[in-house]
Amino acid sequence: MLFSSATPNINNQLVHLGTDYNISLSIKREDTIHPFVSGNKYRKLHYNILKAKEEEHTTLLTFGGAFSNHIAAVAYAGQMSGFKTIGIIRGEELALETNLNPTLKFAAACGMTFKYVTRTDFRLKETPEFIQGLQDVFGDFYLIPEGGTNSLAVQGCEHILTPKDSSFDYVCCAVGTGGTISGLINSSTSNQTILGFPALKGDFLQHNISKFVTKTNWKLITDYHFGGYAKINSNLIQFINSFKSQHGIPLDPVYTGKVMFGIMDLITSGYFPDQSKILVIHTGGLQGVEGMNTQLKKKKMPLIT
Repeated sequence: MLFSSATPNINNQLVHLGTDYNISLSIKREDTIHPFVSGNKYRKLHYNILKAKEEEHTTLLTFGGAFSNHIAAVAYAGQMSGFKTIGIIRGEELALETNLNPTLKFAAACGMTFKYVTRTDFRLKETPEFIQGLQDVFGDFYLIPEGGTNSLAVQGCEHILTPKDSSFDYVCCAVGTGGTISGLINSSTSNQTILGFPALKGDFLQHNISKFVTKTNWKLITDYHFGGYAKINSNLIQFINSFKSQHGIPLDPVYTGKVMFGIMDLITSGYFPDQSKILVIHTGGLQGVEGMNTQLKKKKMPLIT
């Protein structure tokens, strides 16, 4: 069973990338937790799946975009845990591309049913009226927010850091909806600073995170979103490919590639004090690389290898 225990029992890898500029840098490879439900998606779904079972739901419903890691993870986790799954997908035009889109094709193969909505309607996804409309169509379901972030997801992400990680001065992660960094903040020690690297533009994340945390030992670094969610350029692609060639660790272009690019830039610019020990959380997201490469081909840009 994918989620069978009350507390996640995870085997991941902690890789020391070396010491340079008087800085020690390591990466916790949460992406190695599971081939299809990896990284923060496993963490966020763990307690939600257990709650859905406890409440005797038979269906999971959630939201996502064209290449959503969350959609793929919910589809697989639901199938393995005995749930029907429904994905509310942003963009009506994607209804014609299900078999051409690797993420949606995978989710469909896992049994997920899709409802495609306009981008305007998708923005209403948290309103009672929109949710009631979904209940009128699909009946009873257990609702998981877009990106998976709720209090149970944060609780799951609190298990990412362990007592062995208390020696690190800085813990860094990508930020999408704010659940992962909230869990890291809650489980951090007083000597640690948690740095989040948003993949989206905008300052709404401060509010999202503040709903789940009381500590103040965190900061968002907003200079490395590369133009916004899923926006990349040739410099980022070159960095991701070079990083994999040098360290044997794949990065995704939406989240982990950007956070690692940012950390390396901050190290070389002297942001971190001498002798700092930095831990980077690899939150997964690698399933999205195939979909991104299809877009890069259309734009005649270099591919992620």
